[in-house]
Amino acid sequence: MAGLEESVLARFLRYVTYDTQSDEASETYPSTATQLVLLRDLAAELASAGLEDAAIDEHGYVTATIPATSVKTGVPTIGLIAHVDTSPEMSGANVKPIVHRRYDGRDLVLPDDPAVVLRVTDCPPLASCIGDDIVTASGTTLLGADNKAGVAEIVTAAAYLVAHPDIPHGPIRILFTPDEEIGRGTKHFEVGRFGAQYAYTMDGGGRGEVESESFSADAMTVTFHGFNTHPGYAKGRMVNAIKIAADFVHLLPRDTLSPESTESYEGFVHPYIVRAGVDQTAVKLIVRDFDTARLHDKEALIERLAREAAAAYPAARIEIAVEEQYRNMREVLDRHPQVVEYAREAVRRAGVEVCERPIRGGTDGSRLSFMNLPTPNLFAGEHNFHSRLEWISVQDMEKAVQVIVHLCRVWEERCA
Repeated sequence: MAGLEESVLARFLRYVTYDTQSDEASETYPSTATQLVLLRDLAAELASAGLEDAAIDEHGYVTATIPATSVKTGVPTIGLIAHVDTSPEMSGANVKPIVHRRYDGRDLVLPDDPAVVLRVTDCPPLASCIGDDIVTASGTTLLGADNKAGVAEIVTAAAYLVAHPDIPHGPIRILFTPDEEIGRGTKHFEVGRFGAQYAYTMDGGGRGEVESESFSADAMTVTFHGFNTHPGYAKGRMVNAIKIAADFVHLLPRDTLSPESTESYEGFVHPYIVRAGVDQTAVKLIVRDFDTARLHDKEALIERLAREAAAAYPAARIEIAVEEQYRNMREVLDRHPQVVEYAREAVRRAGVEVCERPIRGGTDGSRLSFMNLPTPNLFAGEHNFHSRLEWISVQDMEKAVQVIVHLCRVWEERCA
C-alpha cells in the first residue's frame, strides 16, 4: 500500500485548518455553520475521488458509497464513520499544525506558547513513537486529530480502494457527521437510509486499539433557585444561589467518583459547567459508568448532595433534570461477535498488535449500536484529546488506513 503515509498526512494537515468546533448552547443543527464548510468540501472531495453518489443532506451528514468489487452475493454492507467537529472545551480556530519529523524522544516545546510542552514523562505513548513523524498544534489551540484523523483515514482508504478495483470487497458506506462532541452526532441519522448492516467509527487512540465497550452516560442539570435583591438592603432576604451551588460542588466526591481519581472500569460524576447568578445558578454534570444500572446510584447521590446543600438555605428550592446521552455499546456488540473479531483480524493483517480496552467516554458508535447498527470503535491514532497537547503519529494514521482496507477484505472473505 505504497504512498498512503504522505496521502493521509496531506489530508489531515488540510482538514485541521478548518474551524469546526461544535457548540452545546446552540439550538441549530449542526450547532455551528463552520462545520458545514468542511462537510461540503468533503462531499466534493469524495465525488472527485470517484464516489459518484457522494452528497451532503439537509442536516450536514455526508454520505457516499464505494461499490462492491466482489463477485460474491450477500456480502454485508459495512459503514465507515467519523465526525468533523472538535471539542468546545478548547479553541479550534487558526490551528497551525506542526510535523515533527523522526521524533527523537525529547520534549516538544510548542512555539506559540513555550509553556506548553509535550513530554514523554507526562505521555508514555510517545515513547513507543520514537522515530515516527509526530503532528502537534502550535500551543494555543487543540490539533483536531479528534476526529479529523479518522476523516483523513477514511477518505484516504476510499481513494485507495477506488483506485484498486482488483481488491475484492462488498459495498462500503461512508458517513461523516457533525456535533459528536456535544452528543448530537446521530440526532437526525436514519440507519435504514444509510443502508449498512454493521459499521465502525474511526475515532480511537493509539495503534491497534479495538474498542467494543464504552461508558453508559447521562447528563444532569441541578438548578438552585435563590432570591436576589439590592445587596445594601439584603439582610434576612437575599438567598444567594451561587453560594448554594458552591456548597453543593464542595460536597461532591474528590478522592473517589471523580475523573481525577478514577480509571479503567470505574465510573464518576463530573461538574463541568456552572451558569451562575444570585437568583439562579445551574450546575451541569456528566454521569458515567460501564454498568448502566449504577448510573442511577450516582444520580441519587447527586440529588441527595444537592438537597443537603439547599437545606441550609430554607428559602431556596432546587430543580433536577436528567438526560440520557448514550449506553455501553457492549450490550449490543456481544450479540454480534463477528463485528469485533473481523476488526481484530484486520489489525493483525496490518502487522499491528491488537489492544483492547474500555472507552472511558463514548462515540457515535455508542448510540448507533442501539439504533440497530452495531458499531465498535477503531484506532485513529489520537492522543491527549481536547487539549493543546493533542498529538498524533503519521505512521499510526497510515496503519489505520491499512486496517480499513484489510477490514473490507475480511468481510468479503468471511462471507460464505
